[in-house]
Amino acid sequence: MSEPKKTEKSRMGNGAVVAMCCSFVIGMGAMAYAAVPLYEMFCKVTGYGGTTQRVEQASDVVLDQTIKVRFDANVAPGLPWTFTPVQREIELKIGETVQVFYKARNNASRPTTGQATFNVTPEATGAYFNKVQCFCFTETTLKPGEEMEMPVVFFVDPEIVKPVETKGVHTITLSYTFFPREASKPVAAAADVKTDDANNL
Repeated sequence: MSEPKKTEKSRMGNGAVVAMCCSFVIGMGAMAYAAVPLYEMFCKVTGYGGTTQRVEQASDVVLDQTIKVRFDANVAPGLPWTFTPVQREIELKIGETVQVFYKARNNASRPTTGQATFNVTPEATGAYFNKVQCFCFTETTLKPGEEMEMPVVFFVDPEIVKPVETKGVHTITLSYTFFPREASKPVAAAADVKTDDANNL
């Protein structure tokens, strides 16, 4: 009598393991889909990972001191894009507002949508790297073969020369990574789909 009980317990244990594995896979898939918006919210709240500051106007103070800014571009797996900075590096005065461009191209034979996250290094400089305009966290859809230039307008806050951890920094790297995103359906299109489904019932 003991062996059937052991077999039944073993089956129950295996079922629990399978259920846990399935839940883990589903959870990881959901987290991957939500990674970009969650990262956006987390960084805005905490300033984690060299997250830059978003401002509405340019600096009114320009120092007679320069700093170099390098530009890095990455594409996550699953997005068939070529993504590069138009300029690899510039040198500007601290407090000076400048505009640079990144370039993206869809290499697929169908429209694809991407969404970018960003950070700067050294991480301590994130609080002083102010962006007036950028394409980050915005869903961008490109047609097959379409190429687009994306502007970034920014300045380095003059306050960067005061703290011990940043006053000796001479080079900052701004890095963007584009992730694949599903294009959002227009409300009207979604309503049409529901209507068609109702008519087919």
